[in-house]
Amino acid sequence: MLQKLQNHINTNLSFLKEKKLLLAVSGGIDSMVLVRLCHQLQLNFAVVHCNFQLRGNESDDDEMLVIQTCQDGYIPYFLNSFNTLEFAKENKLSIQLAARKLRYDWFYKLMNENGFDYILTAHHLDDSLETFLINFTRGSGLDGLIGIPEQNDKIVRPLLIFSRNEIETFAQENNIAWREDSSNASDKYLRNKLRHDLLPILKELNPSLLSSFENTIKNLKQSQSLVDDASKMVYEKVASEQENQIVFDLDLLLKSQNHQAYLFSWLSDFGFTDWDSVYDLVSAQSGKQVMSNSHVLLKNRNAFLLFPRKENSEEVIYPIDKGQNEVKVPLNLTFCNVSDISVQSTNVIFVDAEKLQFPLTIRKWKEGDFFQPFGMNGKKKVSKFFKDEKLSLLEKSGIWLLCSNDKIVWIIGKRQDDRFKITETTTKILQINYIK
Repeated sequence: MLQKLQNHINTNLSFLKEKKLLLAVSGGIDSMVLVRLCHQLQLNFAVVHCNFQLRGNESDDDEMLVIQTCQDGYIPYFLNSFNTLEFAKENKLSIQLAARKLRYDWFYKLMNENGFDYILTAHHLDDSLETFLINFTRGSGLDGLIGIPEQNDKIVRPLLIFSRNEIETFAQENNIAWREDSSNASDKYLRNKLRHDLLPILKELNPSLLSSFENTIKNLKQSQSLVDDASKMVYEKVASEQENQIVFDLDLLLKSQNHQAYLFSWLSDFGFTDWDSVYDLVSAQSGKQVMSNSHVLLKNRNAFLLFPRKENSEEVIYPIDKGQNEVKVPLNLTFCNVSDISVQSTNVIFVDAEKLQFPLTIRKWKEGDFFQPFGMNGKKKVSKFFKDEKLSLLEKSGIWLLCSNDKIVWIIGKRQDDRFKITETTTKILQINYIK
């Protein structure tokens, strides 16, 4: 198993070898095996453990096992306890969603404060199959049927190439201690019911079920790629983008037997969820419309017009106070003071903190905005930058600006402004991360 993982990392996840990693460790068999493997591979990592205080002494015993394992292996670790029930009640969330939000909010905070690059979780092939079946039973498109992705932004799942049986065998052969979550024995949750009742039958019918599932996932991913290509190609024929709206030619769209699938693909990012109403709009009278929280889809003779709702057109500004280290609305940004510059990307910038005037603001871009693109001397209209970048109306509608005293600091996720860059005279560096 160790050699298989090493080969997999060398071939597909080589970027992990030079990065600083956080391992999400619950104390269960999967995550404890992940700790052992990463330790043997001499990766640069620390362990992070959450005590959600949901199982009394069991939760505390999980924490103690993680602490003992880290201390025995001289592994740095981070611990946090949460009152999950109270948080779920206050935020009107299920226990599972509350725990997930608490967990990942804290993980990203640790990443920002301590310079970690990726979070590693111990999801394996059986988990991916269970996710496939859950989405299948609830109804899903291709996106929900390709299992758990190996990488999603900063979260990486290196054990997806292993089955639960392989992990259990490795743990037993290497005398790895782990804790069994008693809630895993309950059929209260759909995942457990599938794991206990359905999967044993499927594996009995097909002893090579996991291998077959791996091949299925590969085929589905290829199919998804074809769908994405076809959707883009048809969009270019059917849609025309104007300054504040997209016009879809229904005569051209209806030449395709798959027009509903294309509409779903194009409109999902605009917040539409009532798909029966969207599909019925195709044959509705001119003037009928369907609205999402942010947009209107209007039937206008032989065309659909997509444009923002008027009540959302007014400029909304979100302030950021001095010393504030993160924002969650309207998008996720983190701020931290650093001593030097690491690798920059479109999602990370470094600015001269003394050039900023607080409060900073986040707002949507508007016509007439200009900035000085990083590395350039002259000014440039934001609209011209978008045109040069060949951004679609959909992409432009999701752009936010980070500003200091009405000056653009960053077209978030796209381009930094040169006026706030680090120079030889800079004494205070602020790192700003955009977490998608």
